[in-house]
Amino acid sequence: MANWIESIAGSFEQKKQYKRHSARIDSLPEPYDTAAKAVLRYLNYSSGLTDGATLVTMVGDLADLWERAALDGTPVREIVGDDPVDFAETFVRAYTGKHWIDKERARLTEAIENAEREQR
Repeated sequence: MANWIESIAGSFEQKKQYKRHSARIDSLPEPYDTAAKAVLRYLNYSSGLTDGATLVTMVGDLADLWERAALDGTPVREIVGDDPVDFAETFVRAYTGKHWIDKERARLTEAIENAEREQR
């Protein structure tokens, strides 16, 4: 039963790991928690990752980054630079995995190929 549910909803272990990493971000001192949560929110909306293992790794690395910054007292701006969007988008490019758009790209390619075949 659990395997069937996991095939639809994703790995329970990955969900637990994601929650642990998110809790690490939640426990950061100010202003690091605010900055890390903002970056995480952006990544969750913009990354398009559908591969659970990649997402868990990315969130764990994000938690590591902000924990280290908080420990060292590194200014938030020194982490994200002048453009936080550019920072987040550069950060996510380091993680390859399945993205939701991959499925749509395949659908588009297939539809054009089918249309081309019908035209012959």
